[in-house]
Amino acid sequence: MEFDLSLILLALPVAFVLGWMASRFDVRQLRMENRQAPKAYFKGLNFLLNEQQDQAIDAFIEAVQNDPDTSELHFALGNLFRRRGEYERAVRVHQHLLSRGDLVQDDRYRAQHALALDYLKAGLLDRAEEALLKLEGTRFEGSARLALLANYERSRDWEHAAQIAQKLESAGQGSFKGRLAHYLCEQAATCAAADDLTQAQTYLTQATQIAPDAPRPRMDMALLHNRLNNPVLAYETLVQALVAAPTAIALMAPLLARFAVAGGQVPRALDRLKAVYAQAPSLDVLDAIVTLEAASGAPSATAREWYARHLENEPSLVAAAKWIAGEKLEHEQFHPQVQRALDHAVKPLTRYRCAACGFEAKQHFWQCPGCQAWDSYPARRVEEL
Repeated sequence: MEFDLSLILLALPVAFVLGWMASRFDVRQLRMENRQAPKAYFKGLNFLLNEQQDQAIDAFIEAVQNDPDTSELHFALGNLFRRRGEYERAVRVHQHLLSRGDLVQDDRYRAQHALALDYLKAGLLDRAEEALLKLEGTRFEGSARLALLANYERSRDWEHAAQIAQKLESAGQGSFKGRLAHYLCEQAATCAAADDLTQAQTYLTQATQIAPDAPRPRMDMALLHNRLNNPVLAYETLVQALVAAPTAIALMAPLLARFAVAGGQVPRALDRLKAVYAQAPSLDVLDAIVTLEAASGAPSATAREWYARHLENEPSLVAAAKWIAGEKLEHEQFHPQVQRALDHAVKPLTRYRCAACGFEAKQHFWQCPGCQAWDSYPARRVEEL
């Protein structure tokens, strides 16, 4: 069979035309896909700026499907899932990122950090701890340690919390001496509950050395001395606390009066509290003075005189309710109803309020039950703020 050169000459132009058409189709398809991905991305961004998270998630999912290798879209999608409380989906997104072999090292650390936050938000504290510990030595080390600190506080693991706080202090990320003192006080409380008073005293001594200006270690130490049947030493410890932390006098005054009565230190305590009250009037200090006056044998009218004197300088509904409790009214038969109404009205005024989140409580907390902030409760009650 003879080789027909004319067929080859005819086939070459046809092959060229077909190749050209195929290349044009591929380029057009590529351009279309590239246009779709940014369009979906910007659509998602627009939804996000308008607080339309459902539509933003749908747009980002579309963008990820068009360009599955884009890690930034995965991060955006995972963060959106976490913000919406869909922690399982957020975990899956960040785990998928970590499973990719082509992910650069910095993005791998970033995905590990995001995964740890997912676990924290979901309340999976053990997994969160494991994920955060893997970030030691990375650029996320500082934020990971802060998250670990919150994690240990949440689980009341005070020993590990103290270790992390010391690392943060050494790294220059702020002063954590106050928190370290609180952690030691918490450990002391645990030991005291188990009747290990020697170890409790050791922890409180360490706390006082770490944060000498903090009121809690000395107050807890005073309570421990009183438990050991040494009210005089408890009183002296509180006097030291007054000097070290004068702003916390309102918290210490009731305890000071109690230990002074038990230890026979009433005259000394009265002189000290009267001097404090003269400089900074406070209802808690006033109540302590009234208690000590009663213990020293003063007539009951003396207490009312103190509250009347307080009202001359401070418009206090609480003091007014306490003054009127011992007053004889013209229509005495209505006194119980009036007193009950006044006592009900002053209840909200005798609470403590967190300066960070506004959470109110009947008792003073060193750590706010609402926002978990330390030392956010002022020593004074709501009416005196």
